[in-house]
Amino acid sequence: MLPLCFVLMPFGKKPIPSGVTVDFDAVYHDLIAPAIEAAGLEALRADQEVSGGVIHKPMYERLILCDFAVADLTGANANVFYELGLRHGVRPSTTVLLYAGSERMPFDVAPLRALPYKLAADGKPSDVEGARQALRKLLETANAARGDENTDSPVFQLVDGYTAPDIARLKTDVFRDRAHYAVEARKRLADARRAGTDALKKAAGELGEVQNLESGVVVDLFLSYRALSAWQAMVELAAQMPAPLARSVLVREQLGFALNRLKRRDEAEQLLAELIKERGPSSETNGLLGRVYKDRWDEARNANDLLKAAGWLSKAIDTYLQGFEADWRDAYPGINAVTLMELKNPPDPRRFELLPVVSYAVKRRLAKGTPDYWDHATLLELAVLQKDEGAAIEAAGNALAAVRETWEAETTARNLALIRAARELRDDEVAWAAMIEDELTKRSAG
Repeated sequence: MLPLCFVLMPFGKKPIPSGVTVDFDAVYHDLIAPAIEAAGLEALRADQEVSGGVIHKPMYERLILCDFAVADLTGANANVFYELGLRHGVRPSTTVLLYAGSERMPFDVAPLRALPYKLAADGKPSDVEGARQALRKLLETANAARGDENTDSPVFQLVDGYTAPDIARLKTDVFRDRAHYAVEARKRLADARRAGTDALKKAAGELGEVQNLESGVVVDLFLSYRALSAWQAMVELAAQMPAPLARSVLVREQLGFALNRLKRRDEAEQLLAELIKERGPSSETNGLLGRVYKDRWDEARNANDLLKAAGWLSKAIDTYLQGFEADWRDAYPGINAVTLMELKNPPDPRRFELLPVVSYAVKRRLAKGTPDYWDHATLLELAVLQKDEGAAIEAAGNALAAVRETWEAETTARNLALIRAARELRDDEVAWAAMIEDELTKRSAG
């Protein structure tokens, strides 16, 4: 069995002080993981940041018990530095550091040896082959030096008489089993997800008590239920989660999403509004709360309660706008605001100012990385709003090819239906848009 190498680094795309937005997932998959494997080690990455900043028990175990560790110090991420401090306190050697070469290392770690790597304009690593080889050699050197007097931990270098704690072999073996268990658990969930909700619930029951599972596995299960539109299962799972995980932003946001899908609007609104009050507006949280108000507008409109409907529509637009203004790079709340402005009677003139801004935001996102369903769906709605048939058909084809979860296509089809209905009342029909709407509806049914 290969020695384990734990990777300490941020996740996703994050801006750093130099102004660059680093694609840390690409750094891991393109540079770090291949180098670890080439050095004859097995890479283990920290669970994604889903536990509200609280380092949970499996994280401590990995930090202490992994034979090797690689820490990416790019951006001076607080969690990474805390984890590195823990590692240096218990492991005299076998910890390798790296950072984006355009960055200045913080004062406290500047004397430590660290491997610089280069970033391209899109935030992904460049000169990947050279960086991989350099990191592989450092890991091989660390492996060869294990047990020697040389150390890479400043604690062991500078504090006389300080010795490493004794880590029982039994504990190490138990840890290794758990690390592999987490990987196996996620594979089982992926297989069950493809088989449907009943298979997923059965697999979840076989994993054991939620309180005893790693956070990453629990969140994987949580989002697997979302993929299958198993909203009640999401709510029930959230109630069983350990408090730090249940209080995390991701879980609370997605719980609000599930509650709204169950038409428990008051609970969803309260949960999401509290999150905004605590942390300020965000594109994701405001986008979800905007959907709550949008659904309330739709219900009031269908009940012919026109005054109440007008109030909910204005509240939905304001909430989406607040989310878009919190992060102009995320077009999702922006396109929802524009669409709802189109649905007002008369239409909100602010949509003409917002349309090019939203269009620019999604096009910049497309230019910088791999687009997902929502990027193509946003371009589709923009094209329909602008009555651009060619662009709409192209975006629809791309969106249909990128559908991951059936409710995604359902959401877009519903938005197009609302636009169509509003335009019909103004004798402003766009016949070709109905065909696209039908294709999305078929996809959501399938």
